[in-house]
Amino acid sequence: MILISEDVWGTPFQDLEGSFPIHRDDDLWKDPEKLKASLKDATALVVRNRTKVTADVIAAAPHLKVIARAGVGLDNIDVKAADAAGIVVVAGLGANAVSVGELTLGLALSLLRNIPGHDVATRAGGWVRSPGRELSGLTWGLLGCGATGLATAKLLQGFGCTIIGYDPFAKNLQGVELTTFDDVLVRSDVVSIHMPSTPQTNGVMDSKAFARMKPDAIIVNVGRGEVINEADLIEALKNKVISGAALDVRAVEPALTGEMETVLNLILTPHVAGITSESQLRINQILASNIALVLQSKEATHAVGALKVSSN
Repeated sequence: MILISEDVWGTPFQDLEGSFPIHRDDDLWKDPEKLKASLKDATALVVRNRTKVTADVIAAAPHLKVIARAGVGLDNIDVKAADAAGIVVVAGLGANAVSVGELTLGLALSLLRNIPGHDVATRAGGWVRSPGRELSGLTWGLLGCGATGLATAKLLQGFGCTIIGYDPFAKNLQGVELTTFDDVLVRSDVVSIHMPSTPQTNGVMDSKAFARMKPDAIIVNVGRGEVINEADLIEALKNKVISGAALDVRAVEPALTGEMETVLNLILTPHVAGITSESQLRINQILASNIALVLQSKEATHAVGALKVSSN
């Protein structure tokens, strides 16, 4: 039985259902104990980013052969525990990169031209023609130069931006000048964050980091919310240490309403950068085909752990 614990569905899974039984419960991620009980007979588990697939959860799934992650981040899955249990972990890495890049660009343009503010003011009867800023010719800094960072860089080619980036694992990237973390902060007019959540990256964007940036710089975070110290960001925005920010990800998701929602020079979206009809179809095709391969004792084509074939 294939168990889906979040809102993952589409034609590829409908087709897969013709060969394997599927049980869907979009809210199962909310109840870890119910999740463990549901995994007793499962051979495959499909998740997004909210299901916490811990070693304890994995231990409750004696027949599990494959965990399929609808997305790119793996911080909610204990991949090492899955490896040890003989379970293949697959993900559609890179399949939503264009979608993430497009929203990153859209959020930056919205900040630079104050689109949300103009919309609100005009709907209220105002006609305030305050100037914005052109993106063309600015320096854009990438924090993280993986698939989504590079997709953003490709989209920026037509704007004539100078593109710089920091990524300790990247080398010789075409069109991106690799430099230090500090240099990206100091030089950039736009900083887009594409970093995962790790002990090394969590909280790295704090008051000290914001103080190193230009006062008219903006930040767009499409990586992980934990990378930004949200309290420090609120203070930086209110005190005009930086000009604006757009967050598609939050430290806690779903986010709790609070002071963040009162900040005017801030755009908030609900972790939708990678979610488009096109990207979800690509991801679902990858996941459905890889689940079928693993359940048929064949090699996965998009394994992200140590195993391509399950030992269970």
